[in-house]
Amino acid sequence: MVDAERIAGIRRKFQALSPVLDERSRRHWAAVEANELGWGGVTAVSVATGLSRTTINAGMKQLKNRSATEDNNTSGRIRRPGGGRKPMTESDPQLMEALEKLVEPVTRGDPQSSLRWTLKSTQRLADELTDQQHPITARTVAKLLRVAGYSLQANRKMREGDQHPDRNAQFEYINDQVRRFDHCGQPAISVDTKKKENIGDFKNGGAEWRPKGNPELVRVHDFKDKELGKAIPYGVYDMLNNQGWVSVGIDHDTASFATHSILHWWRALGSKRYPHAKRLLITADGGGSNSHRSRLWKVSLQELADQTGLKLVVCHFPPGTSKWNKIEHRLFCYITQNWRGKPLINLQTIINLIAGTTTKAGLTVAAQLDTNTYPTGIKVSDQELAALQLTRHKTHGAWNYTLTPRK
Repeated sequence: MVDAERIAGIRRKFQALSPVLDERSRRHWAAVEANELGWGGVTAVSVATGLSRTTINAGMKQLKNRSATEDNNTSGRIRRPGGGRKPMTESDPQLMEALEKLVEPVTRGDPQSSLRWTLKSTQRLADELTDQQHPITARTVAKLLRVAGYSLQANRKMREGDQHPDRNAQFEYINDQVRRFDHCGQPAISVDTKKKENIGDFKNGGAEWRPKGNPELVRVHDFKDKELGKAIPYGVYDMLNNQGWVSVGIDHDTASFATHSILHWWRALGSKRYPHAKRLLITADGGGSNSHRSRLWKVSLQELADQTGLKLVVCHFPPGTSKWNKIEHRLFCYITQNWRGKPLINLQTIINLIAGTTTKAGLTVAAQLDTNTYPTGIKVSDQELAALQLTRHKTHGAWNYTLTPRK
């Protein structure tokens, strides 16, 4: 791959030599430059000079077979200035305008264009232009689009919708809470549910090393297997020790499942890591099974506080900011990388792949299967809610609150 600096240097040389070069010498000079660059040279010279790849390749062939071309009676012929086929934009002045109307029908053309709701491939664009009396090939359409500054681009996730006015203040508050717990040696965790996964020989994104021509065969369709079902991984990430825990459920993703996962983490890892802990900070998304609006989540947290004897300090991220949750880019992304290209054929495979996830930064992960059932549709009455030892913080009490163990 030729770097931008080399391309800029070729462009400067071409601009200096171009006025004194004729068609043939220009072609040969470009061929020499491309040969010196090696792999990718033709493309680099084409980008720098504007000469087509066909012209540069022709020059390379002529230099390679110089003796043969010298014997050819027509080898010395040079077209007069302005000779050769005219660019299509010159012979058809309305072509570029018609093309841009098809590419951007809302801003530059008819919003009801037939291509507004279809795949705008170069072949479709070429067919539509030909129907409009602008005969052109798909390859030429691609060249014109590149010259006009277009390129193939995928959607990019950047918009988060309207920002909550307290968004930044909540981020700062969560960060301050984590620092306080770290300073006092108290545990601070990030929790969330990972994407549900079909269990069985289904295609899993990514690739892995296998003998050439021998890929692992999986099902054509990703319909849920009624017997195997789905796996529901709920993660707990210890932010202060770079340690992960994942409970893999097989029933429903409910608030009870979420808090039981935290309880399993505490009994297996947390209580050993923090034997003198009195409080536990939980950072979570604002929705899902651990939603700040869920009554069952708060009731389940109260039960967790009663069982562990810990005072639970809970902080939720503002709406639409789940990607900022530490567990997403400190734990879940590495689990996804570790099992890429591997069909999740059974629960034991899922457990093993999760538990085998590590990083150079020292991440370790433990995993456990949770076979309990967690029924949905459980209602929490006003009386049950009032009986909780819940104290809302002064800073956005809907997102930040503390649950104290009941004696």
